[in-house]
Amino acid sequence: MSDCFHCGLAVAENNHYQLEIMGKNRQFCCIGCEAVAQAIVDNDLLDFYKFRTDKSENSIPAALQDLHIYDDEILQKSFVRTEDDAAIREASLILEGIVCAACVWLNEKHIRQLKGVLSFSVNYSTHRASLKWDNQKIQLSEVLQAISDIGYHAHPFDAGRLETLQKKEKSAALRRIAIAAIGMMQVMMLAIALYIGESDGMSENMQHFLRWISLIITTPVILFASRVFFVSAWRDIKRWQLGMDVPVAIAMGAAYSASVWATLSQSGEVYFDSVTMFTLFLLSGRYLEMTARHKAGQVADALVRLLPATANRINSQGEQESIAVTAIELHDQLLIKAGEIIPADGVVIEGNSQVNEALLTGESLPLGKAKGSKLIAGTVNIDSPITMQVEKLGNSTVLSSIIRLLERAQSEKPMIASLADRAAAWFVLALLMIAVVVFGAWSLISPSDAFWITLSVLVVTCPCALSLATPAAVTAATGTLTRKGLLTTRGHALESLANVNHIVFDKTGTLTQGKLSVTAIKRLGSASYEEVIALAMGLEQRSEHPIAAAIKALNQADNHLDQCLNKNLDKNLSASELSTIKQAIDNKFEFSDYLSIAGQGVEAQYQQYGYRLGRWDYVAEWLDSTQIDTVQSQQHQDNKQNQNHLSMIYLARQGELLAQFCLSDSLRPEALSVIQALKAQNIKVSLLSGDNQTAVDAVAQQLQIEHAIGTLLPADKLKKIRQWQAQGEVVAMVGDGVNDAPVLAGANVSLAMGSGSQLAQASADMIILSESLKQLPAALTLSRKMQSVIYQNFSWAIFYNLLAIPLAAMGWILPWMAAIGMSISSVLVVLNALRLRDI
Repeated sequence: MSDCFHCGLAVAENNHYQLEIMGKNRQFCCIGCEAVAQAIVDNDLLDFYKFRTDKSENSIPAALQDLHIYDDEILQKSFVRTEDDAAIREASLILEGIVCAACVWLNEKHIRQLKGVLSFSVNYSTHRASLKWDNQKIQLSEVLQAISDIGYHAHPFDAGRLETLQKKEKSAALRRIAIAAIGMMQVMMLAIALYIGESDGMSENMQHFLRWISLIITTPVILFASRVFFVSAWRDIKRWQLGMDVPVAIAMGAAYSASVWATLSQSGEVYFDSVTMFTLFLLSGRYLEMTARHKAGQVADALVRLLPATANRINSQGEQESIAVTAIELHDQLLIKAGEIIPADGVVIEGNSQVNEALLTGESLPLGKAKGSKLIAGTVNIDSPITMQVEKLGNSTVLSSIIRLLERAQSEKPMIASLADRAAAWFVLALLMIAVVVFGAWSLISPSDAFWITLSVLVVTCPCALSLATPAAVTAATGTLTRKGLLTTRGHALESLANVNHIVFDKTGTLTQGKLSVTAIKRLGSASYEEVIALAMGLEQRSEHPIAAAIKALNQADNHLDQCLNKNLDKNLSASELSTIKQAIDNKFEFSDYLSIAGQGVEAQYQQYGYRLGRWDYVAEWLDSTQIDTVQSQQHQDNKQNQNHLSMIYLARQGELLAQFCLSDSLRPEALSVIQALKAQNIKVSLLSGDNQTAVDAVAQQLQIEHAIGTLLPADKLKKIRQWQAQGEVVAMVGDGVNDAPVLAGANVSLAMGSGSQLAQASADMIILSESLKQLPAALTLSRKMQSVIYQNFSWAIFYNLLAIPLAAMGWILPWMAAIGMSISSVLVVLNALRLRDI
């Protein structure tokens, strides 16, 4: 295994990142290092490699020695997301050096105060940070430098580098444990000999000799294995902070220093056995905690590793060529063979196959793909070769959006977690004060016992458990839901969902399939059928609403338009008549002054006339009383005849009603069972819709929803939700995310039906990637179990510390027992949280 030419980290097997630099083929550990190296070459900065010192001291990536490279616009395309305002940017970072919640607090406080940083949050469980900044006020390199200034190191997140860092972290931890274990075993044998020798009359020279041997063996343990505790503590003290390694470092340093003095002066007690045991037990506990953290973040890690390293591109000559995924460009044509991973978002242009999207949507059954079907990066082609055209790359893909939203959810802190972090910082200060009091008291009672009892007090406490309680549980729970196709995008979502007692559903696209189809078209004015349809298609051309999709689909199927029209004619259309209509529809009208009003419809200008397409009350604003009375009379007759409870939209020209479009939709097959499951959990269920009341009542009756209101605008829905909240209800809103953004934002927690086109701009707290409601009851159950686990963790942490500190202060807990207790306490909290992964 070779080392990365840029940063010096190990290069994983089957790694394809390489460049020719200074006449030689160089290998890189990840796409980030390869991109930085390419930028160095492109900007004629090769002297950086010629004159740099050894590849990074203390294993700090060499890239950090030249941070301004990360400000390169071309390089940032691979890991930075830019919002509508090009200056506002967002990136995911890996932080090295995080050992406790105090490290997280210090980084967040330090970076958030920088001018231009809009948000910065760190996930303790995964050591990833989410950064949002204004590039006109601060550069990324300045943020990275600010992190480096306080003793930590950050670089853009990359799956390959993360895996390498985790392996390196484990390897270093195991080396420290090995040194500590060997030292402890040897020192314990010598300590036993000393204890026995004191009672059996061992000579003083032999006792001094054994003490010197113990000192020699313990020193490498302190200098190497225990170094992490001292480095972390010193970093915190320099910043006038009290991290969780401060009391540990004080205890170890004091015990070692006192033992060295006793050995040199040939007087007093030595604690070399306690020092080595401290080190071994604490390092072992931290290793188990680290392993559990890695497991908790496995879902996010699995997502970022989905993309392949190479792809098969079809060049302009029609020949296949193997290229790196990083070399793919928009509109490239790629051949995806059976069993291969799709490397980018795009559309099928040739072939038929089945694609497995399980890791993204939670659905185990593969989906059929044919010409025109959408493909998502990271999914697996199962059956046959297909050719695709690339439509989205990098941070624009659905996979990147999922990863970014998941990281944001795991980085954001629920209220209870923020409270715990603040409590932990004060806890350390209180602990140090207690230790001083204990030492003073025992110095008066029994001076010979004062030192080791104080050591026990410093070591036995476990503020780590307080800060681990929430992030470990949130990370495990969000990972579990993501595997099931329910993406959590906000940190508070599961905490809020656990307290929900009222769930409100939208109708179209939520309880129904959202795949509306036009079942009938009625001419109500002077315009011909071809003119009516062409006008409607032109008005809906810019919309992504399900109704717009139904209108635009009229001219896609061969006989669909024929069926719609023939329902309203005395005789069937001939082939020539249908052909004439379709040809007229193809010549779409070009509208101007386009205006879309959420929940109402669309308006636009064509030549000297204005046109509207939408709800009846919206269109009726342009009609006279005679036309309004005629339509309302017809509506009453339709409702009386119960005509399938169809949804209706109307087309009007200023002063004239032109047509009525009848649309139908089908219920989601799982909708009834989901409603019943929610009611079984004592959840109140309501339906709020903008559709006509008759259609809403029909759906409510089939799904056994007692409270259903139709003909509501988004503002009306929001008002209703506010009323329920004012009555003390905790409301969750489930919608399709098309016109419900204000309502989703107003609910205590919101869930949107996810789709590729909407995901990148989703504002909901959770997104149902699988397009199935069946995970909703499970999400409620999991959120409540997560809350229970958090309370269990806090209860344990508080109980343990309230019990352990007095016992240690009374001298009932020996130093080695204190080290074991602290380690076990942290590990139990993480293992308890990991139970959420198996639900």
